[in-house]
Amino acid sequence: MIKIWSMKKNEDAAAKKKPKTSAAQIRVQKDLTELDLPSTMRTHFPDPADLLNFTLTITPDEGMYKGGAFLFSFAINTNYPHDPPKVKCTQTIYHPNVDLEGNVCLNILREDWKPVLNLNSVMVGLQYLFLEPNPDDPLNKEAALEMTKNRDQFIANVKQTMKGGYLKGTTYDNVISR
Repeated sequence: MIKIWSMKKNEDAAAKKKPKTSAAQIRVQKDLTELDLPSTMRTHFPDPADLLNFTLTITPDEGMYKGGAFLFSFAINTNYPHDPPKVKCTQTIYHPNVDLEGNVCLNILREDWKPVLNLNSVMVGLQYLFLEPNPDDPLNKEAALEMTKNRDQFIANVKQTMKGGYLKGTTYDNVISR
């Protein structure tokens, strides 16, 4: 009888040491195994044990942002998939849908988020912003205005700032992929 009691205590101690897997972690693990990323996107997990925090690099192979490498941080809270992931661009870039603090304007990260959406849909949405920036829903209003009134100047500004250029009082990060 005493042996059974001590075995039970050992099991309880082992259960306390092992962290519980949250529903968000399970869903993220599922989303990650179902990822179907093109060669222009790469994920990186600084801490392989932490699936809720990682980065995504997008290297567009066409469009006005071709040649750049854009880094996004993903922070997923424990209420995922009911809450969308928090996504930020870690570089200062000239883009109508990304402000100078790195906040991203993508409808599925805000009002159009639904729990049936997954990480793949967010990543594809981010990539699409580099192929077709949306000046009608901007965070960087100056860039959006330039894009709508003078597309050629907007493209020149994109090329200049991607090299780490200085434009209208703001220094932009060099995002040219090596």
